[in-house]
Amino acid sequence: MTTALMLVDRARGFRPIYRLLICAVLGAFAALGQEPWGIWPATIVGLAASFGFFVIARSWAQAVWTGWAFGTGYFMLALSWIVEPFLVDVARHGWMAPFALLGLSGGLALFWGAAFAVARGCGGAAAAWIASFTLAEAARGYVLTGFPWAQPGHVWIDTPVLQSAGYTGSLGLTVILLLAAVSVWCIASGRWVSGGAGLALIAAVWGAGTVLPPEMQILKDAPVVRLIQPNAPQHEKWNPEKVQLFFDRQIEFTRTGARPDLIVWPETAVPVTLNRAGPTLNVIAEAAGGVPVVLGIRRFEGMRLFNSLVLLDESGAVDSIYDKHHLVPFGEYIPYGDQLGQFGIRGMAAGEGDGFSAGPGAQVIQLGQLGRALPLICYEGVFPQDVASAPGRADFMLLITNDAWFGAVSGPYQHLAQARLRSVEQGLPMIRVANTGVSAMIDPWGQIIAEIPLGEAGWSDAPLPSPRPPTVYAASGDLPLFALLLVVLGLSLIYDRKVQPRS
Repeated sequence: MTTALMLVDRARGFRPIYRLLICAVLGAFAALGQEPWGIWPATIVGLAASFGFFVIARSWAQAVWTGWAFGTGYFMLALSWIVEPFLVDVARHGWMAPFALLGLSGGLALFWGAAFAVARGCGGAAAAWIASFTLAEAARGYVLTGFPWAQPGHVWIDTPVLQSAGYTGSLGLTVILLLAAVSVWCIASGRWVSGGAGLALIAAVWGAGTVLPPEMQILKDAPVVRLIQPNAPQHEKWNPEKVQLFFDRQIEFTRTGARPDLIVWPETAVPVTLNRAGPTLNVIAEAAGGVPVVLGIRRFEGMRLFNSLVLLDESGAVDSIYDKHHLVPFGEYIPYGDQLGQFGIRGMAAGEGDGFSAGPGAQVIQLGQLGRALPLICYEGVFPQDVASAPGRADFMLLITNDAWFGAVSGPYQHLAQARLRSVEQGLPMIRVANTGVSAMIDPWGQIIAEIPLGEAGWSDAPLPSPRPPTVYAASGDLPLFALLLVVLGLSLIYDRKVQPRS
């Protein structure tokens, strides 16, 4: 028996609480592959160890607790930035911070616990574990409006493996990662042939990813986009003594330098609602000097409040409006907000009662010579299904966000990484403008060709890359992978029940 097997087998004799603690620590170790740490081998090793604990689970109940403990530790570190929004207004929301981290981590870990249980029920083989784990991650992106942040496969985003997302989507990256983990476990447990074959396949995917993206070549006549980053910390953003400072900063950046083809301000960049913004929009149009401007602004429609993206044409008139449709639960709106508001629970970004209203859905807007844009506001860039639901293919994605809510350690970098992933999945460039950063121009291969660093105020003129032809994933979505994973689970169950009947 190899050392790895001996160590895991010895854990059989540990008290259950100790086994759970070990799994939680392994989960936190695995989270080091996420941004900003980027130690993807740690994720592979951590998942390999979790597979070892799954193998020794004597029942589906033990499998559930193993997966849940591992997931809780993983999400506690990967999503540690979730406390940041609650610290913006400590007096009002600070008490919720520890409950938010513990509740979110433990809640998301339920998906992993269920995955381990399903895999055990389907025979406990590696293929069943990979399939059920990936399907659980898929469910995490949809259930209760979804939260697919920090998928295990995201650790590949800063590696050549990212390019496979153009064929498989983000969930395919998770399949590749889980295969790597199982392969490492096989090698550690003495099954060199099986483990070596798996790692050889992953090496081939890595090698293909190194040759897929061409050298960055921007056409000389490519439209130029100005990214505006005012760097307004969230605790100061709406301070009456600072509001004018941040607005004037954006006006200065808009007016400076040679005229680009488009100017983009971040989410909620304008300190008044659209209904009362006439004089303010005139100031913006004057500074833009005949250049169209995209900006984030709140607007009322009757009693309903929307988080909106607005396009001002060359004259400063409102040309197009897009209302964010995938809202952040407990951030932009509160389910049963009027009732919960009586207990002091309100949406942090919205103020009173139910908060923001959801827009009608994804849309594509025309931006003259730049082409057709798919607008996204903040959180929407995390969901591949939000991008895929657009009515027709755009020429580029246009994402505005206020990542000041996410702190300055991990959240903004993880959000940027997911934007790169969306570009590769769709084969589309992305204009990404963030209040505090990181603002970036991303090409359709996920490469950053211009950026403004986190925590800096400034502007950057960047050429807009051309789109690629539609990728395989853009044409097919997740359904082929879902079907394959379900077939794997079904075959695993049949093999367990018929080929190896229970005594």
